[in-house]
Amino acid sequence: MITVLSGPIGTLANQFFESRKLSQPTFSDLSLKPARISRKTLSLKMAQVAQNPSQQQKVIITNKYGNKLVGILHESGTKEIVILCHGLRSTKEDDIIKNLAAALENAGVSSFRFDFTGNGESEGSFEFGHYWREVDDLHDVVQHFHGANHKVIAIIGHSKGGSVVLLYASKHHDIKTVVNLSGRYDLKAGLEERLGKDYLERIMKDGFIDVMQSGSFDYRVTLESLMDRLDTNMHEACLQIDKECRVLTVHGSSDPVIPVGDASEFAKIIPNHKLIIIEGADHSYTNHQDELASVVVNRIKEALVHFSNDV
Repeated sequence: MITVLSGPIGTLANQFFESRKLSQPTFSDLSLKPARISRKTLSLKMAQVAQNPSQQQKVIITNKYGNKLVGILHESGTKEIVILCHGLRSTKEDDIIKNLAAALENAGVSSFRFDFTGNGESEGSFEFGHYWREVDDLHDVVQHFHGANHKVIAIIGHSKGGSVVLLYASKHHDIKTVVNLSGRYDLKAGLEERLGKDYLERIMKDGFIDVMQSGSFDYRVTLESLMDRLDTNMHEACLQIDKECRVLTVHGSSDPVIPVGDASEFAKIIPNHKLIIIEGADHSYTNHQDELASVVVNRIKEALVHFSNDV
């Protein structure tokens, strides 16, 4: 079951809710007038995809700091491309990211999934915070593909990646479709659960906190990276997003990591915003991958229509 809200909104109780079972993506789901769809353009794209089946290849992009970012290009033979961004302590091999790349392939849309600095195969040191540093990584990726005869029509991020794509839209205004999957609105929240109730006292004393997983060392949170997260204001940033930028926020109603209320906060302040709540979904959309993919592909098809009408 999916709940759809069009934003910006005040309180959820004052909104009109549309709940429905989600089927295969169709253009009727997008509420677009038939006259606005360039059927000839879309038919040509589909024919081109049929002649050029999707291929995957590793692409390495050097960021502004000199680190090599490693990603996988899913090339479907079209100029338009979507960039996929993973979350905290994750990689381009995350199930959500890989499943979305596969769904976009099936829809005939090229995509690129990559590892942020210090994650997966990419160079550099992992940092707990450094949200704006990841915005820089994403910008370098976007610029690479703009210079490689592609047009980035959308950026999609999950969890921390969701916050990153919103921050990107607040700083750069070259992408008109942004998809935030379970991003965090209040970056001061969730720290006690991860670092312990006395985390601030401990990190001020020692300068770092080592996070353990199943009794083994997982990663280190430095004072610098923690303060970077605490100083990143999602509310102020989202107020800088252009009205022309179409933002979709998707969140699971049963997310135990980032509360669904964060999604409604984004909907209150982002002007050109749509909120979709997937009923029963957790943070990783464990049992709702098909619903998530269908929602995202619908949005990307809409982005393709806007792009075709603009060129």
